[in-house]
Amino acid sequence: MNLSKKAKDIAPSITLEITAKAKSLKESGVDVISFGAGEPDFNTPKNIIDAAYKAMLDGKTKYTQTSGILELREAICKKFKEDNDLEYKVDQILVSTGAKQSLANAFLAILNPEDEVIMATPYWVSYPELIKLADGKPVFLNTSKDNGYKLNREELEKALTSKTKAFIINSPNNPTGTIYTKEELYDLAKFAEENNLIIISDEIYEKLIYDNEKHISIASLSPYAYKNTIVINGFSKSSAMTGWRIGYAAANKEIIKLMTSIQSHTTSNTCSVTQYAALEALNGPKDELLKMVKAFEDRKNFMVKLLKGLKDIDIIEPKGAFYVMVDITKYFNDDIKDSLEFSKELLEKEKVAVIPGIGFGLEGYIRLSYAISKEQIEEGIERIKNFLNIIK
Repeated sequence: MNLSKKAKDIAPSITLEITAKAKSLKESGVDVISFGAGEPDFNTPKNIIDAAYKAMLDGKTKYTQTSGILELREAICKKFKEDNDLEYKVDQILVSTGAKQSLANAFLAILNPEDEVIMATPYWVSYPELIKLADGKPVFLNTSKDNGYKLNREELEKALTSKTKAFIINSPNNPTGTIYTKEELYDLAKFAEENNLIIISDEIYEKLIYDNEKHISIASLSPYAYKNTIVINGFSKSSAMTGWRIGYAAANKEIIKLMTSIQSHTTSNTCSVTQYAALEALNGPKDELLKMVKAFEDRKNFMVKLLKGLKDIDIIEPKGAFYVMVDITKYFNDDIKDSLEFSKELLEKEKVAVIPGIGFGLEGYIRLSYAISKEQIEEGIERIKNFLNIIK
């Protein structure tokens, strides 16, 4: 069969592959500690669940506008104003089936064949594949500890070509947990303006920030940035709503109109009940969010302390999200030559699931999530320690 070459060229998600294997082992009765989770281990707050239940009882189970119910888009505009100092109208908002669909819509709306999109490595695993699905070309900029694993003007200038259409910012970052400062963002906004580029700003981890850091949306820093940034956000991380599948995008009317048209022919509207749950997430009490952030910060500090106690291990200490990147290069040998082999052996020998750094474009590292209990963190890192002693 002569099937789609584009589809065949899409790389499978290493994150989902490892997580699925760990889940399968667990279901068969194996005691697995999984550091692979890309989602909060907290349940969705009760007030949000209750709002969804009420919506069902009230018959709000029909199609909605493709762009989302008016009340939710109004609440998203209010959130942008209060949290990010951004003034959007409802026709600049598109509600989608997860922030991932928001990103897919964005790339399909702005890219023509061979248009280039620049991103820093390490990057979230789906960025390159979504760009390729939209007939674009992902361009990777290698970053380092020295520049905090972030994009900067100097590196962007090296990568700039006549085909460059956009660049991606992810702050707080998955997988590093790094956060862009206002000064760094302002410099990037100026670079975009000087070169007539679109900015994709993935802000899904906006609420998961620690150590008194502050999130700033690049779209708020200049008139050009406001007009030419597509802001991506959602409810999966901040409200523990991963399975509800709801995200949103904000941009200028022209871009949102194209994104809405694309979505109208793919998934149409996001689940109606989920939209009413998201409305409550924005308008209701935030007590559970604050508790969750505090718990994540406590776990982060706990995990970092344990990891720093391991021999010949270096880490990227996070300031946001819920991941730690761990440098394992000193443990490579004739049998374990890369992060994927390391991860497979660790799962096989010690029943610990981690995500190999190669999936994020950062070979030599593994990603550990602290969206699990402190007891599991402690046991899991003890098993990693045993594994390191065996292979060294």
